Amino acid sequence: MRNFKLLLEYEGTRYQGWQKQENTENTIQGKLETLLCKMCGSKVEVQGSGRTDAGVHARGQVANAHMDTDMTAEEILAYMNRYLPKDIGVVSVEEVPERFHSRLLVKEKTYCYQVINSSMPHIFDRRYSYAHPAPLNVEAMRAAAGRLVGTHDFAAFTSAKKGKKSTVRSITEIRIEKEQDMLRFYFRGNGFLFHMVRILTGTLLEVGEGRRAPEDMEVLLTCGNREQAGTLVPALGLTLLEVRY
Repeated sequence: MRNFKLLLEYEGTRYQGWQKQENTENTIQGKLETLLCKMCGSKVEVQGSGRTDAGVHARGQVANAHMDTDMTAEEILAYMNRYLPKDIGVVSVEEVPERFHSRLLVKEKTYCYQVINSSMPHIFDRRYSYAHPAPLNVEAMRAAAGRLVGTHDFAAFTSAKKGKKSTVRSITEIRIEKEQDMLRFYFRGNGFLFHMVRILTGTLLEVGEGRRAPEDMEVLLTCGNREQAGTLVPALGLTLLEVRY
């Protein structure tokens, strides 16, 4: 069995997330495994760097799969892009050592959340951006973002039920860029909890609206109470940009 690393991009709009599910075949992982099983004539399991939620996009998702095939990486790349749906693309295929695992070896991920800060419709951005017309104080949001950088317990910023797994994560950068009506929130860190980026973005937007102060971030990090943090913004604005190893 040979191990192949896949660099993927996809528009998540019509999919029920990354992870395969028993009640639907409409997932990214499911589509990939179905195609590769057909290509190899045997069972293939695809491991992703992480699970993107329903409606979330990716420009730099990484996966790996052990396959019993004589095909070259270039042939696999051509085959996959020929038969995959047009909203899933394979950027590259690379044969890697047997022990490479796309999830267990991740060192850092970068996400971007896009917000259209305008009352006017942006027709060509609507599938990839959250429309938020209320005026926003960008500097206040940047001040709040700075207080979230570092290693903290982000229990207040996840929709996951409390359990034994640690909710401590390290965020190395939160950057907010403004280009006309478009705001882009970049999050870089060693890992992110279920819904974490979307809740962080929702909380920062509330700071921008003046409903919270930047200083409130310390309180949220200390209390660990999901109900005290901001709203969960829609999935459509979120894109996984890069995974580093």
